[in-house]
Amino acid sequence: MKLLRPVLLAVVLAGGFFYFTTYRSGRSGLADWVGQPSKIEISEAAGSDVLDAEEQNNIAVYRKNIGSVVNITSKAVTFDFFYGLVPEEGQGSGFIIDKEGHILTNYHVIAEARQVEVTLHNRKSGIPATIIGTDRSHDLAVLQIKAPGLTPMVLGDSGNLQVGQKVYAIGNPFGLAGTLTRGIVSSIRQVHEPDGMKIDDAIQTDASINPGNSGGPLLNMHGEVIGINTMIASNVGQSAGIGFAIPINTAKAVINDLLTSGRVRRPALGVATIPVDPNLADQMGLAADYGLLIVQVVPGGAADNAGLRGGTERAFLGNIPIMLGGDLIVAIDGEKVEDQQELAQVMNNHRAGDTVRITIYRGKKKMDVSVTLGEARQQM
Repeated sequence: MKLLRPVLLAVVLAGGFFYFTTYRSGRSGLADWVGQPSKIEISEAAGSDVLDAEEQNNIAVYRKNIGSVVNITSKAVTFDFFYGLVPEEGQGSGFIIDKEGHILTNYHVIAEARQVEVTLHNRKSGIPATIIGTDRSHDLAVLQIKAPGLTPMVLGDSGNLQVGQKVYAIGNPFGLAGTLTRGIVSSIRQVHEPDGMKIDDAIQTDASINPGNSGGPLLNMHGEVIGINTMIASNVGQSAGIGFAIPINTAKAVINDLLTSGRVRRPALGVATIPVDPNLADQMGLAADYGLLIVQVVPGGAADNAGLRGGTERAFLGNIPIMLGGDLIVAIDGEKVEDQQELAQVMNNHRAGDTVRITIYRGKKKMDVSVTLGEARQQM
């Protein structure tokens, strides 16, 4: 009997526990009680807003320049076989370069456009823009808008860029206005655009550049413009980490022409040349083993007017007929010239009407000749 009482008491207590915890609350009551405690404890950050130096610089560059970056919408008309004339719209970026509302962008952003609108960062509606000047060969264009309180960007120097420098791109990729991306200068190289035009000393960067970034600024860590984002190398038409920008020094050299005459008065020397190497110099008996040999002088051109001479003796370079006996150009304004690319770079630093000092060998005689550069024909 004594053993039975504890057993009965245990049964009663177990039954009561079952009734209040499981039966009365339903079959899931115990699971709910175990799985859903009355208070959940989580770990929260201390709420610190401290930014490191790199983050602070990113923010400073963005805030300094975002008000000067614009979205450009170009409207053109294309022909469709079934529908006839069809309106077409494109987008790109640009940036303000003075308080008069002049905007620098890519030529291909506004090419063939019948109407151009510019949207400022702090506005939703577009402002009609006028095309002031274009330079197709450098893929540059200048627009102008009328608006109060414009803040121009600071144009830097792209002449001494180093691979590894930090750079920022601001633009409107895929129409997403005010987008900042960051990277480094990956290389400085000559590249060819899809239309065949080439960019000397193009700035290669891994900062993300996508459709819509064209014409936008590439900035250094001080927030100064060092390039104009223009193209990407990609098999899918989107960023693959290889983007290119036109050096800002190239743009600065032609901006005045674009503003005053709407086109660039590109200089021309008026010669046809071939590069000379030590082997070729030895075969021809030239006085120097480098430089550009003048094979032809354009009649009435800058070189002809200055008395430079082309070749007079017919010969063959492989299967290519050339004329030998002309002057050998070895330097311009004291800077050594070895090939056509270096000659083109010298020309890019001058305008038509400038006078340059060309060092030549005429036979074995070394001499300097002053040449007033002519104006190259505009490409259509």
